[in-house]
Parts: sequence; structure tokens; C-alpha cells
Amino acid sequence: MASNLRAHLLTTAERVAAYREQLATAPVWPAASLDDIVAGFDRPLSTSGVSTDEVLDELVAAAGRGLVGSAGPRYFGFVTGGSVDAALCADILVSGWDQLAFNAVSSPASFAAEVVAGRWIKELLQLPARSSVGFVTGGQGANTVALAAARGSVLQGAGWDDRDGLFGAPAVRVLASDERHATIDRSLRLLGIGDRAVVPVASNAQGAMTADAVARAFADDSRTPTIVSTQAGNVATGAFDEIGTICEIAHRNNAWVHVDGAFGLWAAANPATRHLLDGYERADSWACDGHKWLNVPYDSGFAICAHPDMHTRAMRYTAAYLSGQDGSPALAGADLTPESSRRARGMATWAAIRELGATGVAGLVERCCAMARRFAAQLGDVDGVEIVNDVVLNQVLVSFGDDAHTDRVVERVQEEGVCWLGSTTWRGQKLMRISVSSWLTSEADVDACVQSMLAAHRKD
Repeated sequence: MASNLRAHLLTTAERVAAYREQLATAPVWPAASLDDIVAGFDRPLSTSGVSTDEVLDELVAAAGRGLVGSAGPRYFGFVTGGSVDAALCADILVSGWDQLAFNAVSSPASFAAEVVAGRWIKELLQLPARSSVGFVTGGQGANTVALAAARGSVLQGAGWDDRDGLFGAPAVRVLASDERHATIDRSLRLLGIGDRAVVPVASNAQGAMTADAVARAFADDSRTPTIVSTQAGNVATGAFDEIGTICEIAHRNNAWVHVDGAFGLWAAANPATRHLLDGYERADSWACDGHKWLNVPYDSGFAICAHPDMHTRAMRYTAAYLSGQDGSPALAGADLTPESSRRARGMATWAAIRELGATGVAGLVERCCAMARRFAAQLGDVDGVEIVNDVVLNQVLVSFGDDAHTDRVVERVQEEGVCWLGSTTWRGQKLMRISVSSWLTSEADVDACVQSMLAAHRKD
């Protein structure tokens, strides 16, 4: 079969550009039903296959009915922003280059990009230069890798080598907020610690874990090997645990402190929000997402560890056929992640940071926070509408009265398509949840979305 790759790639690039250009005005949520979208993809399994042109035409036609405008400026459903231009283009190059980013031998370029991008991340977030940075799939992967390092460390401190397994090992407890993200529990199950090892610590009115509450937990038990899992950016309210003071208390008790900062960690890159993370650099590990506030494509997370020896101990493996690990100039690749067959994730991150610079990253974070405050100010001035949380970051929780009416408002806004956001239940109350995470969101976008919300609110 003759290949016409150049023509296919040029056509594909045009299609990508056309799609991105219409995001600002197109409905954010697809109008077709899920059954119709599935039917668009459904074909009998062919015997001989079809041409590339036909495949791409069919794919665009089928997918076009079910694409969500999450890469655009009016998507506020999950804490995800669309990719900045350099990161998007870099990711397309990554697919074309098709590199195995296992180590410096399988792809020197991929290895080098992770080394440098990892250094830039530490500089942006003001984390210790000695820390290791593993490029993982996202927040779940980052939490799992970091907690694997934590498990080995606290058990080692108790005289147990986790390479012998966990049968007969001392029990490990995990102090974590009652507002922790569910990925923490799943990571603990995957690691054999179990989510029942969590000792829930009551959070304050904004969903943040306080140092006093952690101190009381250690007063009750200071002997059990302990991991303290803190949160930088409550997924509902945006609130931050008292991480710095918690670190002091935990370290006095030989505990490991982990920071789940999927999106909130990026607050450290912005001088106006850095105070929310006071002292967090004293933690032992951090989890962060690039495809959230750095606005790079999906499949981009960072597992950062202040103890590279424990990080590599948890992740590295060797085999007779492998080469290039021992002589590498720096840690990167599969030394720090659980996957061997991995795409060159560091390229898009390198491109985004290079395009934005430190000032641009700070501006992206600050602009999203400003847009969240704009939402809160306009909605909060309306009778019958209440902003439930302190808007300290990019998260806004809105009540439109009773739970049933709030649900109706969210449903109407989703159906209209001017923007898309979801609802949540927080402290027993149904609320609209607005997460502003895109570099593209403007004042005009916020104003148009507020009009849609208020029109939905006033229908009853």
C-alpha cells in the first residue's frame, strides 16, 4: 500500500487548527446522545481494512459529534485547562517522533527533556533542587509513586524492608484529611497499605486540615509508622492544609509528609498565591498535574520526591538486556516511574514552560484566580445566590437556593451549551462547582457564562 503520509499529516493539522479555532464560540457539550455517538463509530470489523483517507474521514465524522470543548475557554467542569500552543504542537511532534522514553539509551532526547523540564518545575514551584521528578500519567500516578517511596521509608524506619513484602510488616497508618481526594485511597489500595489504614483528620470550615488536628493525632499515637498526606488545593473549595506547620509536627514524629497538589501546587509559581503553600517545601514528596494548571496535553503528571534514593528504590528495576541506567548523567525516565513503555511526556512540559517562562506561568495562575473571583463577585451579588466557599484560588462553589433548584440550574446551563460545569455535594449541600483552569478564559467569557447561569436561575 503506497503511503501518502505528508498529505495526511497536513490535512490532519488543518483539522486540528480548525477545531481549536471554533472552540471559543461552539457549544461546549455535544448535542448528540451517547448512543448516537457510539453508533457513529460502530462498524463491522473489516477483513481487509480501508484507506487512510477513509479512516480519518470516518474518525472525524464520528468523533465530531461527541467532542467536549474542554480545550476551550468556557469549560469549568473538571480542573483541566486546554493546552497552550507550544505544548500542543510539541505533543503532535512527540506522536510523530514515536520515542520510547524508558531511559537515555532508548531515547536520549526524551531523557534530556525530562531532566531539564524537571529542573524547571522545581524552580517554578520553589522545591528543593535535590528532589527527583518522575514524569507520570497524572495525579493518580504521582500520588502512587510518591506514596510508594513513603511506604519504603517509614517501614525502613521501623526496621522492615518492604522488598520482603508486607506480610508480617508493621502496620502503617496514614493521617489524611476527611476532605482528601479519592486518589489517595486508591493509591493506598494499590500499594498494599489499604485505604483502611487512613485515619481521617477532621478539616476546618473550608475543608483544610489544620496542624492542631494533626498534632492531636500524634499525641494519641506517636509510635506507629506514619505517612501524613496533606492537600494543596481542596478539589471543591480550593483551600490549603497548613502544610508547613504540619511538616514540623510530622518530622518531629519521624513521619513522612506527602503533598497532593494536583492543581494547587501551581499556586507556588505565582507570587500572589504562594503564601497559601507556606512551608510546603519542607515536605518529603509532592504530586502535581501538568494537564491541569500548566495547560499541557493529557498524560502529564509529576511525582516529585525530596529523597531520590527512596524514589528510585521504589521504582527502578534492572534486567540483563537493559543498558544505560547506571551511567546516566541524571535521574529520569523509568528510574522514577512505574512504566517502561512510556511516551516522551517531558517534551510538552518543556515546550509549555519554555513558551510561558516563569512570568507567564505565574500570570496564567493569577488570571484564572482573577476569573474565579469575577464569577464569585457577579453571582454573589444576586438575590438567592450564595457563594459558599472562600474563593482563595480558582474554585467557586455556588448555591442557587435549595438543592433541587441548584441541580436544575446546572442542568439548564449544561443544556444551553454556553459553558459546561458540574455539580457537587459538599458538606451535605448540592452546589454548582466552577473550576477556572484555562489560559484562554477571558472576562468576556466569564460575563457570558454568568448571564447563562442567571437566566437558568430565573426560569423558576
